[in-house]
Amino acid sequence: MDWMPRPREFDEAAVLDAAVLCFWNRGYEATSVRELADSMGITGASLYNAFGDKHSLYGQALAHYVSRSVDDRVRRFEGTQSPLQSIKAFFDEIVHRSLSDKDRKGCMLVNSALEMAPHDPEFQRVVAGVLVKLEAYFGRCVAAGQQTGEISSAQPAEDFARLLLAVLLGIRVLARARPEPALLEGLLRPVLASLDGRTFAG
Repeated sequence: MDWMPRPREFDEAAVLDAAVLCFWNRGYEATSVRELADSMGITGASLYNAFGDKHSLYGQALAHYVSRSVDDRVRRFEGTQSPLQSIKAFFDEIVHRSLSDKDRKGCMLVNSALEMAPHDPEFQRVVAGVLVKLEAYFGRCVAAGQQTGEISSAQPAEDFARLLLAVLLGIRVLARARPEPALLEGLLRPVLASLDGRTFAG
């Protein structure tokens, strides 16, 4: 009889959701393998067998988070509204999520950029890759809006995209220390105004 691997006795997406929350709440260094296993509802042995060591699990949890948040947000907003409205809707959701984050967990991607990327080349590449994808999304929106005149052509699309990326990261970091609507919305308002092609028309 051929050997067949035993099926996993848990829902992988559900246990990854639990791992995401554990890492997201406490960060990488402060989270123990025991805490992870307990929060995921599996044994330490099952954790190692299914996901590898803590470092490997963190990578899988971060990828799961990015798929459920960053990638999902881009899919929902790109092409479903006008380019400028797509950018505004993206940031409206970011501000809303940031202000409703009562535990001040922030963004797991940004947290990883601050905690892991500076001294871990693997995660530096992972985080940089996601930031490049976000910059590209903003760049596509801006370029499309400049073609129709909805977005100002006062600056190249690439420069506006980098500005939007910086604003996104700034909002996520600021919200952890000062989750104040006036601050976050006030930061965003002049940036969006600078994009609006109607402001500069005629």
